[in-house]
Amino acid sequence: MQASALPIRRPGGAASALGAIACAALVLLASCNRRQGTPEWSHDESAPTQVEAVREDESADAVDPAVATPVPQPPVTVEPAPAASLAPESTTPAADAVSGPRGNLRFIAYNVENWLTMDRWIDGAEQPGLPKPEVEKEAVIGMLARHQPDVLGLCEIGTTADLDDIRVRLKSAGIDLPHAHHVGGSDTTRFLGLLSRFPITSTAQPAETSFEIRGKPFAINRGILDATVQANGKAYRFLGVHLKSKREVPETSQELMRQNEARLLRRHLDAILGADPAARLVVYGDFNDTRSSRSFKSIVGKLGEPGHLVILPLADSRGHLWTHHWAKEDVYSRIDYVTVTPNLQSEVIAPQSRIIDDAGWQDASDHRALLTVFE
Repeated sequence: MQASALPIRRPGGAASALGAIACAALVLLASCNRRQGTPEWSHDESAPTQVEAVREDESADAVDPAVATPVPQPPVTVEPAPAASLAPESTTPAADAVSGPRGNLRFIAYNVENWLTMDRWIDGAEQPGLPKPEVEKEAVIGMLARHQPDVLGLCEIGTTADLDDIRVRLKSAGIDLPHAHHVGGSDTTRFLGLLSRFPITSTAQPAETSFEIRGKPFAINRGILDATVQANGKAYRFLGVHLKSKREVPETSQELMRQNEARLLRRHLDAILGADPAARLVVYGDFNDTRSSRSFKSIVGKLGEPGHLVILPLADSRGHLWTHHWAKEDVYSRIDYVTVTPNLQSEVIAPQSRIIDDAGWQDASDHRALLTVFE
């Protein structure tokens, strides 16, 4: 589906042949203009109102085994969930974290754009070791406080202290998410985090986290977050990812790195579903690719085949589908997704699930958050 556009007014009554040709040209031009926003989606005049499964005409292309070879890893390990790290408590009374029926589960997936300490450009000069600017942090917390998540899946988090910083700020804003999980990979700067109002009953690690490309060893950049939350008498297994960006690296192809990370995620999903075909999986995050890409197709699988994932067709209040804005090139893309196993599809409350496009979203991050509500 693609961004909706204003309807084209057509003159009534008889029209000359020249007028008809001109009108057709205008319609074609308007259609072309609409496609510039999200070219990978087919057009739909309205925002999606029900959950749909992705339909692929071709199976996902496999990575050439001669180019990429997995490195053997220890078997999957499941561990008790760690408690949230200690931090000063807020004196502000916490409000109810749920809007609407308490039986619903509100999940937000969000790339918060470098909530961490790093070198930053300030007034045209690079300044070392600075945190995310306070105005951006306040914008993130304000948006999350308005939409009241029960579970929050985060990309581009720094240390456990950064994750706890978000937890404490949210509690001050009335959203208490006391249970936390933090995961990383070969990237020592950017990590994945999960905060939950409900207990995290278990966490797991994939059996394979490394691969080789043309004989060179690599590891998943940001890891794979795998945490099970028990909420309202149901188990939800959240798997968060932040795949390799499209930024080129000297060692090898960024696309091959992303394809290999995607392949290892798919193997982890297959291992989970092989052990428990009824597992209720929510696979989300910043995939750094479109849904027609080799990496994304290898993750979601083919409709009707065992283990395929349902892509939730989330849209914003205007029916637009993009989730990321690259300001330097002024490019809008759909690279963030929430997908679920088919057994969770019917529990998604589609009219309440959407891409959050609150005014000022760009003050918080270069990504827009994805809200999914489960009944």
